[in-house]
Amino acid sequence: MLVRDRAFFASMFLTILADQILLFLVPLVIFQITGNVAWSGLAFFFETLPRYLTFPVAGILCDRFPPVQLLRFSRLLRAAACVIGISGQVVFGGVWWLIGLSAVVGILTTQGMLALELVLVRAFSDQRFEKVASYGQLASQMGVMLAPLVAAYLMIFWPWEAVVVVATALFVLADVAFMFWPGQARMETLPPARKQRHPVADLKHALLLVWRLPGLMRAILQASGVNLIIGATLATAAAMMTGFFAQSEQTYAWLQVGGAVATLAVLSLTAHVHLGLATLGRTSYALICFGAVLTGLGAHPLIYAAGFLLIAGFDKMFNIYVRTLRKEIIPPEDFGKTTGVIICLNNLSQPLAGLVVAMFAAGDDARGVLLGLAAVMAVLGVVTYRRR
Repeated sequence: MLVRDRAFFASMFLTILADQILLFLVPLVIFQITGNVAWSGLAFFFETLPRYLTFPVAGILCDRFPPVQLLRFSRLLRAAACVIGISGQVVFGGVWWLIGLSAVVGILTTQGMLALELVLVRAFSDQRFEKVASYGQLASQMGVMLAPLVAAYLMIFWPWEAVVVVATALFVLADVAFMFWPGQARMETLPPARKQRHPVADLKHALLLVWRLPGLMRAILQASGVNLIIGATLATAAAMMTGFFAQSEQTYAWLQVGGAVATLAVLSLTAHVHLGLATLGRTSYALICFGAVLTGLGAHPLIYAAGFLLIAGFDKMFNIYVRTLRKEIIPPEDFGKTTGVIICLNNLSQPLAGLVVAMFAAGDDARGVLLGLAAVMAVLGVVTYRRR
């Protein structure tokens, strides 16, 4: 599979590399300008809320249009958004251009993510989905691992605007690589579609499926708990490392790389060792919660780093658990719209976490907020895993 579909995985890698460069820049540049972690939390809120609110719309589009076309459009439009954002910043100035750019790119990333999910389901039906998802995550994590280093070391020599230009070029290269993928011919055709409903009716139908299909609501609550921690960690990591612990930007970048390496190790385990679905979910949830406690203690940079690595590594194991569960439960003809609604509900806790950071964190110290959110995650876990 890796040899046959190398162009596909190369395209994934380049796309994620560009996305993660932009994600790395936002909290770091905001904190450098303001010196306050609350501003980073507020920027994270404005960046992530539009991204996750658009998932239901993206899911409906995926059920109505070819996912390969949507995947390419989202990638090229991200490149165009980078050009417009940097042009506006050069002409008018101000950090809000970076926040706006991130919000627009995030919305387009939403469409790309859902289209990619459908491509994985339809073009790799001859493979075990857990294995396909793990290899896809491995390609993504290579981009996640390299992006902080690329961004941090480029910022030594260039302003952050130039680093965004590099991300623009990577989006274009990713689309070029995708054009060489022969697997587009393997895309499974779905059964003849029922009469198309109005988009609002599609949304209502998806919400009804989420409520009625067994196991989905429980998984959504669990994912919301995980994403509270992911959101708080993403919003505060730059401030905690470069501010509270007084480490350099390069040290912060290496922490991000360490998180990507931890994820690669966990994904390799998931791809090659057959673990039950329930085991995947429980193990990853418990270790993410423990990692959140370590980051909230904030006793030493190494303790914080250990917690960060647990959160980063086992987030993707939990992600595979949720994606596999969705594939097993949701009917194929409703997969796009229902998945869009589920991902929206799963991830609304991320911008909420950013808002909590903005309201309650003080200066560069977010320890109290991190511990409080870890407690919320623990309560959600106890409630949902006891309800079988």
